[in-house]
Amino acid sequence: QVQLVESGGGLVQAGGSLRLSCAASGNIFSINAMGWYRQAPGNERELVADITSGSRANYGDSAKGRFTISRDYAKNTVYLQMNGLKPEDTAVYYCNARKIRTVRGLQPTVWGQGTQVTVSS
Repeated sequence: QVQLVESGGGLVQAGGSLRLSCAASGNIFSINAMGWYRQAPGNERELVADITSGSRANYGDSAKGRFTISRDYAKNTVYLQMNGLKPEDTAVYYCNARKIRTVRGLQPTVWGQGTQVTVSS
């Protein structure tokens, strides 16, 4: 069974930086795409950024110019470097992995448990 474990969230002042990490485990051969989403109270979950197996990155409007997504393919890990954080970035950040090839075949999309990011003004 594929599992995603996120780390790196926390409390930071406005203008500060955080780096989120998400490691996938579970007899994985390859992962087509990994990404980060976020959900603030009362809001729908929204895309922050994702990155494909070809290292093509896609950013949500809120992340453009401030956040950078990257992957370590050997470690099945995705990172999100967040700079210039704003109070409106406060949310639970979720990692996901899509089109995962494992010893058991192609697995469905998997989500992490989420990590809280709080930005104080």
